Order: sequence, then C-alpha cells, then structure tokens
Amino acid sequence: MCGIAGLWYPEAAPPEARQWSRLMIEAVQHRGPDGFGFYNDERVALAHARLSIIDLSTGDQPIHNEDRTVWTVFNGEIFNYVELRADLEARGHQFYTRSDTEVIVHLYEEFGERFPEHLNGQFAIALWDLRNRRLVLTRDRTGIRPLFHTRVGSGLAFASEVKSLLTLPGVKRALDIDALAQAFTFWSILPPASAFEGVESMAPGTTLVIDAQGRREQCYWDWKFPRHVCSQTLDADRLADELRELMIDAVRLQLRADVPVGAYLSGGLDSSVIALLIRRYTSTPLRTFSLEFEDAEFDESGYQDRMVRHLGSEHTRVMCRKGDIAREFPRLIRHVETPVVRTAPTPLMILSGHVREQKYKVVLTGEGADEVFGGYDIFKEAKIRRFLARAPGSAWRGSLFSRLYGYLQHSPTMAGQFSQQFFGKGLHDTRDVGFAHQARWTTTQRLWQFLHPDHRARLETSAPRAALERSLPPDFREWIGMGRDQYVEAHTLLSGYLLSSQGDRVAMANSIEGRYPFLDHRVIEFAGKLHPSLKIRGLNEKFLLKRAMRGLLPTEIIDRVKQPYRSPDSQSFLASGVLPRYVDDLLSPETLRDRGYFDPEPVSRLLEKARAGRAIGFADNMAFVAILSTMLLDEQLVRGAQVTG
Repeated sequence: MCGIAGLWYPEAAPPEARQWSRLMIEAVQHRGPDGFGFYNDERVALAHARLSIIDLSTGDQPIHNEDRTVWTVFNGEIFNYVELRADLEARGHQFYTRSDTEVIVHLYEEFGERFPEHLNGQFAIALWDLRNRRLVLTRDRTGIRPLFHTRVGSGLAFASEVKSLLTLPGVKRALDIDALAQAFTFWSILPPASAFEGVESMAPGTTLVIDAQGRREQCYWDWKFPRHVCSQTLDADRLADELRELMIDAVRLQLRADVPVGAYLSGGLDSSVIALLIRRYTSTPLRTFSLEFEDAEFDESGYQDRMVRHLGSEHTRVMCRKGDIAREFPRLIRHVETPVVRTAPTPLMILSGHVREQKYKVVLTGEGADEVFGGYDIFKEAKIRRFLARAPGSAWRGSLFSRLYGYLQHSPTMAGQFSQQFFGKGLHDTRDVGFAHQARWTTTQRLWQFLHPDHRARLETSAPRAALERSLPPDFREWIGMGRDQYVEAHTLLSGYLLSSQGDRVAMANSIEGRYPFLDHRVIEFAGKLHPSLKIRGLNEKFLLKRAMRGLLPTEIIDRVKQPYRSPDSQSFLASGVLPRYVDDLLSPETLRDRGYFDPEPVSRLLEKARAGRAIGFADNMAFVAILSTMLLDEQLVRGAQVTG
C-alpha cells in the first residue's frame, strides 16, 4: 500500500515539474510513511510514497523493466504476483526485486494495455512507456484503491488523493454542486465526477491511455449478471463446497505479506468467515480487532466475544464514544475528501489508529459479501416489492415488509399501513434502474431541501439518476432483477462509499492497508452466475455462504439477522449537551450565507431541533451529517483552514 502522484506533458515538462511532484506526494505521506521515490524525464514526473509490506528491502518504487524503458508507480497489492512472476520468468523476463510491483512492467511488455486483466489485486497504477511515449493509468476491478486526475496546462496530473492535485498552481479549489447532488442521493459520487470541479475520478475496472494516438479510456472488467435464471445452479451442496474452496484461496492469496496481518471482527457473518478461514486453513497467526459502542443499538460486542472464544484469537476491542466521533470528524473529512451522510466511517478511522499502534499494517475485512451474495435488506425489500407488484392489493404480501429492518429502533416497517404505502410506490416498473434503491435515494434526497435556493432550482434539471443511467451496460435492463439491483449497489454504495469513505481512506489515514477477500474477482464472477434463490432463500440472506460455513462457525453467528454496521450520527455531536465549537461556527447563519451551499433558515431549524433533544429521523440525521461534512470539506480543502474537534 502506498500513495502515487505524477505529471505528464505532451511535449517538454516545465522545469518545476520535479518540485511539483514532490509537493504532490508529500501531501499524501500518510499513505506511505516509509519513504519517497521519484522518476523524472523530459515529459513525465512520477512520485511514490511507500508503505512497506512486500519485499521490504528492495521493493522501492518507481520500478522499471530490464532496459529502463518502462517505469511504474502503484498503490495497492498484486496478490497473484508469485504465480505471475514464475510465468514471466519462464517467458524470459529478468527480475531485480522480489516485489509484487515488478510484475507490472513485465506484464505490460507481454500484453500491452491489456495487462490489468492478468492481475488479481487491488491497485491504482501509473505506467510510463518511454519508448512509445505512452502513459497508462488503471484502477482495480471494484474500486478499492482511488485514482484522480486533472488537467494542468497542456498536461495531466494524477494522484491517489485530490489533496495532491490541489497543491498544483492553477488547479481550481471549488466544490462541484452537481457532484454534491449525487452524494446527497446515492451516498457517493459517480465517476468520472469527484467532489471538486475539474477533478475526475477514474471508474473501477478501467484503463486510461494517452499517447500519440490520443486519449482513450476502456473498461477491462465489470460486474456481470445473466439475462435468465439458470436452473443448473441449484446444486446447493456442490456449490457451497466450491464457494468454500474459492474463499479459502482468496484468503490465502490476500495473506501474502512480509509484515504481520490482522483481521477485523465485527461479530457479523462476513468478518467471522474471514477470521475463521485464516484460523482454520492457513498458518498465519490470527490477530483480531473490533469496535465497541456505548449504545446497545450499535454495539455487537456480545457476538464478537462469541467469535473470539470460538477462534481463540488474540483480540483487541476499541471503545468508541460519541465524543470521540465528534472530535475526530473534521480529520475524517480531510481524509475522505467528499461529503458523507453518516458518521460510520469515523469509528473505523479510530480503529485503524489502534491497529497501527499495535504495529500492524494490514487487516483483512468482510467488506463486499453483502453486495456479492445479497446480504442487504434492500435486496429482500426489492424481492418483496416484485412479489407485491404481481398482486398490488394483497395485504398478506405487503405484510412481509414487517420482517425487514428489525435491527432499527424506529424501523419504517413498524407501521404496517405506512410501510405498504412507502414501499409500494413505483411497483409499475420493476425494471427501473433504481427499483431496489428508490426508498433509500428518496429518503437521502430529502436533504436537498437544505440547499441554497439557487442550487435547488438548478438541480431540478440535474438529475443524478441520469448520470447513473448513462454509466450502465447496454444490456442492463435485460438482466435478472436481482442482478440489476446488485450492479447498482456495487457501483454506487460499494465503490463510492464503503470502499472509499469507509474503506481505503479511513485505513490509510493511519497507514493501514485493508484487504477484502470477498471482492476477489473470481468470487464475484462465481456469485454472479448463481440462481437468486442461492443468495436469498425466502427472506434468508446469503443462503449459499451460510451453507458453505455451517458446521465451521457457531450457529448463532450464521443464523443471526444481518445488522449493518452503524454508529451514532447527529447525537454524537451533542454528547456533552452542547455542540462542539467548530459545528456552531460552520453551521452559523453567517457562515452558511457566506459559503452559499445551504439555506441558513432550514439549517437553523434543524440545529434547534437537535439542541432541544427532539427525535431526529433518518432524513434529518443524514442532513445534519451531510451539511456539516460539506462545510468541513469547504473549510479544509477549498479554503485550506485547519479544523480540530
């Protein structure tokens, strides 16, 4: 794991390029505190900040091929580098390090721009072909590692994080209102947009090539689902065995490191699977870490204790209090570089700091299992809605909604008539792009009412959904319903929020690399072909994964109802009864009017509601966090001010 940055010019680079690349990489030293590396020639400047995990002694980047005509810097890990190296050596390539990075330059020599197709890993790569004057940028299949770029004069600047690009002269510091509207709908911003005007985010599974032929971007991998349900996938026992072996191999590959590797243990099924596979099928010592909350609504420590006893792991639990979230929230926003609608990333950033204190650099997590195997309530909700669409007046079918969201204290399904009206909207078009997600998007988008009236008026024609629809594959509407639901979830919530704001950024804030075995592309491709009933059987989520783990994990872990990871939101900032000073300052009517993003009057009413201790629902909670995070983003990365909690 590392940070990368660089500059490319079509002709001669300006003499300042070398110094600019140093400033860019220094801005992300938290991603790679173990050292810097540089390459410069007449057109390109490459920079690298290293977090040493594989080949600690000779793996410094940039890395080159035998005749120094191909150079690369990359952020991430290539898990199958051992196998790739053996194949490349058999083809005559000579290696000068033991690092995973070096396979990149030799794969490029063999396969050209298609080299990412051979990688099993999580990566953002910049490669410079000196002979052909070709720059290649590429990002891993699911968007685990970030990569941004922007124009600088006639050239291009690229980096792991936006803050590197903001060090360059001429790069505009301004938030993109259309992109904010996406975040205030999907919880994430869709590539190629970012939160900043003029800064583009590369989409997962894509490669950007710039050479004498011009600039071209191509998709080398994407999530795929069948058009028709295939009955041959119904052999559950055989498929459970196949899945278990595939997960064992994914975990085995992702344990490759020359430093100690730990695992997060939430108490849920997904992280328990990963920890169990480490303990049972590898020789890696199992070291686990978890979060504990004051409020029973968010705390899962009882299940964590059950798994620790089952595994016999050395375990560290970190207590996260509301005051901790309020104090660390400004630092979170400085690292995630985008608005968020939940505080949930903050405790994970706190946890990664404790992992680092324990001298660990790598943790495996269970992220991705819900998207791959159908674990979320929204998938079950969509299944019920499609069932209800065949008989819209059926009270019995509508009553099935009461079996959802049981982990919420104020579940929208508690009021039967209301839930049937709420979830019963839009049943006329079960092939709609947002069929499974409309309830979430509608709730989130209610925070648009807090935007400045000028922005609201303009965004009426912006339509974030239109941007999403433009990004979909041509045959998307022909896929099976659950496949469409999973695809949208993978390209909105997963890649843009869970793997970024709640994944890479909060781990790398403390120089920790997160790894995600459920997102091994072989696992995703295997699951994509499964019959939907092997994902959700009745309303039992992740059916095949549970079948594969039964007898290996405690029954109470396998059979517990899915409880998504959450943390206290607006209440975190009122733990002491008084809002932190930075919240009062940033959300004051004067500051809001000056910055121009939000309408001071409804924001003031929301603050008064919070101060008075009145109940704040889902939409208001998201609005509070979204408004505050946007103002922090402006204060810290647009205006360059420091904010502390």
